[in-house]
Amino acid sequence: MDTTLMLIIAIVFLALAFDFINGFHDTANAIATSVSTRALSPQVAIVMAATMNFIGAITFTGVAKTITNGIVDPFAIENGSIVVLAALISAIAWNLITWWYGIPSSSSHALIGSIAGAAIMAAGFDSLNYTGFIKIIESLIISPFIALALGFIMMSLFAMIFKNFNLTRTNRGFRTFQIFTAALQSYSHGTNDAQKAMGIITLALIAGGFQTSTDIPTWVRISAALAMGIGTSVGGWKIIKTVGGKIMKLQPVNGAAADLSSSLIIFGATLIHLPVSTTHVVSSSIMGVGAAKRVKGVKWGVARRIVVTWVITLPISAVLASIIYKILTLFM
Repeated sequence: MDTTLMLIIAIVFLALAFDFINGFHDTANAIATSVSTRALSPQVAIVMAATMNFIGAITFTGVAKTITNGIVDPFAIENGSIVVLAALISAIAWNLITWWYGIPSSSSHALIGSIAGAAIMAAGFDSLNYTGFIKIIESLIISPFIALALGFIMMSLFAMIFKNFNLTRTNRGFRTFQIFTAALQSYSHGTNDAQKAMGIITLALIAGGFQTSTDIPTWVRISAALAMGIGTSVGGWKIIKTVGGKIMKLQPVNGAAADLSSSLIIFGATLIHLPVSTTHVVSSSIMGVGAAKRVKGVKWGVARRIVVTWVITLPISAVLASIIYKILTLFM
């Protein structure tokens, strides 16, 4: 079999594996708050999240196209297939490491850092599409701060509107409302996160000479959506525990405010074709909600641990991918 074709097959397999891992790694983003407030049972929440993730994943392709041509030029990248393969191995490795330790790190940061690191090792810093790459980095950095602010505002509004309502009745109402917000959260997650695997498969197809445009093939869209949905159905309980309970003690009104805030941020980014870290956005929304309720109620030690992981993921994944690229070139 032709070496290039074998590389593409390996890349498709690993990209779908990345999407699967992304699904169970980031399940917490969509359902942690609704499970921790008992708005939904874990089993029902996971089935709903998997279904809405799949629907969201096949609805849009803008973020996928940004991944395809926003970091490197897919038509000009040197050893493009090996670059993509190294990036996927690196991103999957980092995802599994952070999942094992229950750290809600960013699959987006891992993938984007890995692509950049492998491309730089292959062809130097000039290989990066700086206009697109900087825009992506800005999106990844700014979105958590917007989510923090929106979570604070959303919770403040809820507190003001419902301050004279019966607490028991209000909690019951927000538990019901959380079914909607959790579904919306899962849908928005699919519209952004599943796009990344679609984009990297398309990048590999172009680099390998199997495609001449940045359009996302239908089979790629369906395959990535299925992988994300199946991965979500497996669940990531270690991370659910961190996101859903360790950042702050959640009540239904807090969970609804956090879900609604993060969904709006993620979906807004999808509409302008920019990838964001759903992990960062959800965690930041919860922090914002907690700060609006009581600043001391947020467990900032856990929050600091999460932030440190955010900061180190890009450079570590870039270095890891560059090393893997160098190793792969020794055998290919």
